[in-house]
Amino acid sequence: MNMTQHPRVSFVGMLLAASSLIAGCASTTPPVHSMQDPQANFSEFTTFGWAGQDGQSGAQPVSILDSNIREAIAGQLQQKGYAEAVAGARPDLVLQFETAAADTIKSNPVRVGVGVGGMGSMGGGSVGVSSPSATNVREGTLILRAIDPTRNAEVWNGRVSRQLGRGGSPDQALINSAVGDLLQEFPAHGSAPK
Repeated sequence: MNMTQHPRVSFVGMLLAASSLIAGCASTTPPVHSMQDPQANFSEFTTFGWAGQDGQSGAQPVSILDSNIREAIAGQLQQKGYAEAVAGARPDLVLQFETAAADTIKSNPVRVGVGVGGMGSMGGGSVGVSSPSATNVREGTLILRAIDPTRNAEVWNGRVSRQLGRGGSPDQALINSAVGDLLQEFPAHGSAPK
């Protein structure tokens, strides 16, 4: 083996080991959880509406956050072939959602930094490692239920959680992303029972 290749071979090995360690320690987005009634025939559902949207004068006003969430959910369901029921009409699916926020502890894994340098024919490299730590973060959770009002039965439900920004309130981009992930497994209009 040529001696000039030996440092490069060990450096490549060092880079591979560091990248494997980084990949193993990378944080991931919390998974989405959903359940579907196996007997529900989504080919029978065409329209959706919101729980409590019956025009009663004593009903709670819709908050800005709730309005943003409704807009994101409606957009995703329309892409799946559903239409929002007109005011006063009985929808095929009644949607209920709730939100919650809580402070949680997020662990920061060991971090590895790799440096490469060289001057002339000489090359060098280094690896830096930081110790793990924990920080408090604010996490928001959205739970969505789809109810068949004819049977008065839940046909689908799902839950998604995301880390909120420093202000503690999600922006529209975060809402759209979370709702998109949440409804990814929601059956498209016309889906037969599983």
